[in-house]
Amino acid sequence: MKEFIISEAQTEKAVLVGLVTPEQNEQKVREYLDELAFLAETAGVVPEKKFYQRLEMPNSVTFVGSGKLQEIKEYVVEHEIGVVIFDDELSAKQIRNIEKELQVKILDRTSLILDIFARRAQTAHAKKQVELAQYQYMLPRLTRLWTHLERQRGGVGMRGPGETQLETDRRIVLDKITHLKHELEDIDKQKNVQRKNRGKMVRVALVGYTNVGKSTLMNLLSKSDVFAENKLFATLDTTVRKIVIENLPFLIADTVGFIRKLPTELVESFKSTLDEVREADLLIHIVDISHPSFEDQIKVVNRTLLEINKEEKPMIIVFNKVDAFTFVEKEPDDLTPRTRENITLDELKDSWMNKLQDNCIFISAKQHINIDALKSLLYERVKQIHITRFPYNDFLYQQYDEE
Repeated sequence: MKEFIISEAQTEKAVLVGLVTPEQNEQKVREYLDELAFLAETAGVVPEKKFYQRLEMPNSVTFVGSGKLQEIKEYVVEHEIGVVIFDDELSAKQIRNIEKELQVKILDRTSLILDIFARRAQTAHAKKQVELAQYQYMLPRLTRLWTHLERQRGGVGMRGPGETQLETDRRIVLDKITHLKHELEDIDKQKNVQRKNRGKMVRVALVGYTNVGKSTLMNLLSKSDVFAENKLFATLDTTVRKIVIENLPFLIADTVGFIRKLPTELVESFKSTLDEVREADLLIHIVDISHPSFEDQIKVVNRTLLEINKEEKPMIIVFNKVDAFTFVEKEPDDLTPRTRENITLDELKDSWMNKLQDNCIFISAKQHINIDALKSLLYERVKQIHITRFPYNDFLYQQYDEE
């Protein structure tokens, strides 16, 4: 699946392209392109410039208008850019036309995320999941892979080698998809057995947007060494650890981070990984409160959780990275309306978050701020679930708490 992999041996320069539409204003597009730049950096690409254009909807032929495409082309040629990355999913037709005009590698948001997943996958299970997602993404776009084998002109009986090769390649890809699905089904069965063997222990799952500090918190709570890095999708494989707080043992799982426009191919292929979320008794939703769009990230995670499982589960929202939270105090003579960056942390706590009451807590996993309070909250919630499952243990907990 070299189609998606960006070579690690060379650092490529890229430009990023987005659209301002009635559905997303300029401010949102700027934020989305910042996130796309972070994705590009995670994939080993250096973002050089961001382009965006106002359109009612994406151009069906070249995504952006012809004038903007020419502007991008001039910049690409002048600065020797090797790749152009679009913040939305492109069709085969759009990719083919843009490549023909720009003469450089074209990626969309989905193929970039697939590239990162391919780099991050460590276990055989994760690698097969990513490979399946890559093939599913590639299938409707096979026509662009064979542009060097164009159909010959002519009537009946003059079908060119391009179409023949395309049909052959489509069969190969479909066979690969079928084979990978069977292999993943076998792995899923093994993992289901493993989950059943864990017994009746309460299960807690860490969920959240990518790069909000889930793995750092996992390491802190379980005293383990789960890989954590300030990059997107540092963790792909679900890690499960046994934790004991006071006298109470339970299981905690660190799951893959979510992101805006997470490719449907990945959601489907990572179904078994996300089973830890489906089967959890309690969800810990980690939020990076220092991020300017943390409220949008909360909505993205909640939407993805609904896609995974329609059943609502008990949830604690953990607002992480309070140490990195900043605000800009307005000047006394500044009469413009306050924006998100002018609001203090205390004011945020008194906003809609106040309605969450004991269902939220503010911490810094990196600086170990308020971790003991989080452990106490976790203990109380897990204990409630455990007592419901094993009522006869209630007396033992009462004795322990009195001591």
